[in-house]
Amino acid sequence: MAKKPDVDSAVREGRRERKRRQTRERIEAAALKLFLERGFDATTIEDITEAADVSKRSFFDYFPSKEDVVTAWQDGFARELIGAIAAQPEAASVVEVIEAAVNSALRTAMADPQSLALAALIRTTPALSARDQLKYAKLARKLADALHARSHGSNAAHLRLDLLAAAVVTMLRIGGERWAQSRQDISLEEFARDLFDELWAALADLGEEVRQRP
Repeated sequence: MAKKPDVDSAVREGRRERKRRQTRERIEAAALKLFLERGFDATTIEDITEAADVSKRSFFDYFPSKEDVVTAWQDGFARELIGAIAAQPEAASVVEVIEAAVNSALRTAMADPQSLALAALIRTTPALSARDQLKYAKLARKLADALHARSHGSNAAHLRLDLLAAAVVTMLRIGGERWAQSRQDISLEEFARDLFDELWAALADLGEEVRQRP
């Protein structure tokens, strides 16, 4: 007789994964709240586990270090951006895809009331700001891969997408620094549009210089 599918086992597995996700989210939320209230360096792992009501061992099951809690929060932007890239209409141009996806990811990020405060914390905490630069390298690779997935071009076309992804991520880095350094009297969407205008104009000007080169 064929063995019947273990439905109860599948249900239990679903519950187990949900519980793990909820525990991870609880740890992350508690840690980020404490970082903003006390500062990153002044917050211990024991503080986090007490606030999240988990054991120290449970903390390390999800995060190797305090820094990795912040990295996990930052990865949310990359997930939103890549998801938005995939969701764009197939007929859209690469410029339209990138602009729409970046704006979508920025709107989602800014919907988090902690977003600006955490970004400021990262910039002013040496242990976090040093790792922050790695975020941009990872983001450029993920963006390039997402653009490749939409393209059926040659290796040369993929190289162009790699270069474009690097340029867009550099724009985001510089834009983030500019936004933080001086008070902006325009919306984030307008600010992003101005950045894109500057980026496309710079690339077009460089292309024209190349074409005019002897």
